[in-house]
Amino acid sequence: MRRRGLVIVAGVVVAGVAMATAGARVVIGDGSSASDGDAGAAPRMVMTELDHRYEGEAGYFVGGGVATFDCDANGYPDLFLAGGEASTTLYRNTSTVGGELRFEPVTSLATGLKQVTGAYPLDVDSDGLTDLIVLRNGGGGNLVLRGLGDCAFEDATAALGLGGGNAWTVAFSATWEAGNTLPTLAFGHYLRPDTHDCDGNELVRPDGGARYGAPQPLDPGYCSLSLLFSDWDRSGRRDLRVANDRNYYLDGSEQLWRVEAGQPPRLYTEADGWRKLQVWGMGIASRDLDGDGYPEVYVTSQGDNKLQQLDTPDGGRPAYHDIALDREVTATQPYTGGDALPSTAWHPAFADVNNDGRADLLVTKGNVEAQPDYAAKDPTNLFLQQPDGTFTEGAEAAGMVRFEPTRGAAVADLNLDGLLDVVLVHRRSPVTVGRNMGSGTAEAPQPMGHWLQLRLSQPAPNVDAVGAWIEVRTGDRLQAIELTVGGGHASGQMGWTHVGLGSATGAEVRVRWPDGETGDWAAVEADRFLVVERGGPGPTVWSPG
Repeated sequence: MRRRGLVIVAGVVVAGVAMATAGARVVIGDGSSASDGDAGAAPRMVMTELDHRYEGEAGYFVGGGVATFDCDANGYPDLFLAGGEASTTLYRNTSTVGGELRFEPVTSLATGLKQVTGAYPLDVDSDGLTDLIVLRNGGGGNLVLRGLGDCAFEDATAALGLGGGNAWTVAFSATWEAGNTLPTLAFGHYLRPDTHDCDGNELVRPDGGARYGAPQPLDPGYCSLSLLFSDWDRSGRRDLRVANDRNYYLDGSEQLWRVEAGQPPRLYTEADGWRKLQVWGMGIASRDLDGDGYPEVYVTSQGDNKLQQLDTPDGGRPAYHDIALDREVTATQPYTGGDALPSTAWHPAFADVNNDGRADLLVTKGNVEAQPDYAAKDPTNLFLQQPDGTFTEGAEAAGMVRFEPTRGAAVADLNLDGLLDVVLVHRRSPVTVGRNMGSGTAEAPQPMGHWLQLRLSQPAPNVDAVGAWIEVRTGDRLQAIELTVGGGHASGQMGWTHVGLGSATGAEVRVRWPDGETGDWAAVEADRFLVVERGGPGPTVWSPG
């Protein structure tokens, strides 16, 4: 196993839930509901604060991201927080399994950085240690901080042939193209320095060796705030979705770039099936919600948010229609607080926060900066997917209503108890962390449904298998999750992939690797952390050691 700190065992106990050893009876079931009637129910979140703020004037009205990744190889997600005009902070996660969430600030090259808008974890050099792509507004350009282990870093920007300039960068995504040892990178820029004109975006490809070539422009640019490489049509090719802020353009729109190995990027047009969509595009989230294997796409905006679905999934044409109203996730106005003006949405994230086997949806909210036509009291949404595929608001029942203007976020299991916690980055207010107590209380947490968490590993390059699909089957129910780097709003995650199982005490798992090779189905027991190595004998249980 390439990562340090991993302990492989046959059976473990996590958060008081005894996990069955090999050979025990597994009830796969239909995955249609969580245990104890928890299907579609809200978990209880206990909110606390971290001593970090995202500060700044107009140059930091957007951005404000958090990166979650394991920088000390113990399996727990650590936190890197953008500071804007304030300094960045790196927090080491010192929590224990199922215990209180605890973090200690770390001093390293990743801390004390200024003009940072966000960050995305990515193992650029495939050495088994996660690196950080740090996005900045000016300051000499974006950074690549190479992970050295134990939460230490070195600046690898210049050595990779990157860096320089004063672009206002808020968006990022990455993928691996065939034949390259380094990933292909996409950077999304907002306004040109000292203007109100939209800057262009850039695609950066390896030069065939251990450095990057000159950036390829992705023009026209329309003030991009989120980028996402995704195999949207399951062709094996990962195209680049772009969310753009219509506040600064007249004739632009949301974009989808065709990115094919060895070819210059090409913008999809109406002739290809792409439909012009003009929104205040802030963030992108992608997830297969209906089990057909093709991801739906959520795009945050001001007022009306969009949930897009392909007209004909197997048609190879990017023709999307909106289903946000049908699924009840338009989120046009605040749901509490008395403010009836339109909302401003930022970071979207699909995740199963109640372990009922259905992806829920977190959408952060917050006024740009005292915009009089938009809500000032605009709390973050926690949409809980119901058995019929619609969503209901669960933030109030979860106890996580806040009125600070929120930007980036993360949804991750911070104390490895099988329940997903949340991290919310606010403008000019302390970061808040929500510990998921399940159906219990702060004094007595209670599990909700069963779960799996998986980590993939394959030989270099792309050791974390970015671009793979994890498929989990319980009875006739299939969940397909694409491993991506990008999307959200200035916030990225790397680590365990969480899957809720509902009432099923076991499941079948397989991986479609980034090059299209598909592994065999493997029966596994629920409530386990599993490492899947390409070419290995099958999923192996991991335990905190």
